[in-house]
Amino acid sequence: MKIKNGIDLYNYAKTIIPGGTTLFSKRSELHLPNKWPAYFSRAEDTNVWDLKGVKYLDMFCAVGTSVLGYSNSKVIKSVTNQIQKGNLTTLNCPEEVYLSKQLVKHHPWASMVKFTRGGGEANSVAIRIARACTKRKNVAFCGYHGWHDWYLSANINSKKNLDQHLMSGLKYDGIPENLKNTSFPFSYNDFSYLSKLIDKKNIGIIKMEVMRNIKPNNNFLQKIRKICDKKKIILIFDECTSGYRENMGGIHLKFKVNPDIAIFGKALGSGFAINAIVGKKKIMQKAENTFISSTFWGERIGYTAALSTINEFKRLNVFNKIKKNGRIIKKIWLDISKKYNVPIKLMGTDAIPSFEFYKNHTINKTFLTQQMLVNKILATNMIYVNIFHNRNNLKKYKIVLDKIFFDISKKKIKKRLRSKICFKPINRIN
Repeated sequence: MKIKNGIDLYNYAKTIIPGGTTLFSKRSELHLPNKWPAYFSRAEDTNVWDLKGVKYLDMFCAVGTSVLGYSNSKVIKSVTNQIQKGNLTTLNCPEEVYLSKQLVKHHPWASMVKFTRGGGEANSVAIRIARACTKRKNVAFCGYHGWHDWYLSANINSKKNLDQHLMSGLKYDGIPENLKNTSFPFSYNDFSYLSKLIDKKNIGIIKMEVMRNIKPNNNFLQKIRKICDKKKIILIFDECTSGYRENMGGIHLKFKVNPDIAIFGKALGSGFAINAIVGKKKIMQKAENTFISSTFWGERIGYTAALSTINEFKRLNVFNKIKKNGRIIKKIWLDISKKYNVPIKLMGTDAIPSFEFYKNHTINKTFLTQQMLVNKILATNMIYVNIFHNRNNLKKYKIVLDKIFFDISKKKIKKRLRSKICFKPINRIN
């Protein structure tokens, strides 16, 4: 097969890689089927070049891993310097200890740390440690927490259990049937249901995202902390996405509700693989009573990248910049929506804003992505904001978005689509 561009390469990839790509969120069908450029040759700041050298303004930004933008010079230099000294040896790298110290400093309620490379495995490690601490092994969860057996087993009870937390119609082939009735979902802000679930299902662990699309109300987080204390339940906050985006540490610090374990990833390493499980000593020490280990968790790159990234967060006043950019983006969406009477539902934090069209969402979203691509912008209805999503870049984005909403207001969008309608992405219940 002759490969002319990223579309050709993606079509070929589907013949040798299940699904076409290892990361689900990067499947072209989620964005613009048969039209998405799919592969990059290089990236800098918030710009990406495809295999043919075409430059795009990236508004999606690496599924949330690049708060500092692409190829931050300080982080790259730190990583390069350490690689030249050796990455993985018989001995441990000291950066593992240095990063642990930093994370504990950011979270005074915690005192111990373990690391992984991926978020799914970090979530699984947290569950293993928590289960080692309690005789009640059952988990109540809210939100998206990876791909491991403990989580997907919820669909053994009901094929719809993960509809709102992950995706509709999710199959669970390969998950042992004896995990049935060990993991149970609950909806964000529904404390009444959760409190009943705790007693009915003998829950010993609660795992949840702190906040994503909607804010906690009626002291939801405080109530969960209180009932966990009362019932001796281990509370885990999954902050793989929300952590180190709006403040130095987890977003739970903003709400002044501390968990027993917290998980961080994505933004922590500026595109390099690093995830952290931070927790209270009496709980984290239970990791010694089970086996949790992986060769490449000991490589130097992730720790070095995270330490350098934290320094850059301080030096560049990153969190204020991101929140400011996010508020500008939200205003652009709302102003254009009102201008053309195309109603949208605004969601998310300032650091990860998103919206949904009240009518014909997937059709309109596909059209939006298509027209953005025509104008050399990679964009959907959600933005993982970075420091380069500033007024200069947003000016171009706003001009294109204005024209798109005008076209949507005139209807008959489906006839103008040059691809199939995009698949629905991962759901985000909170």
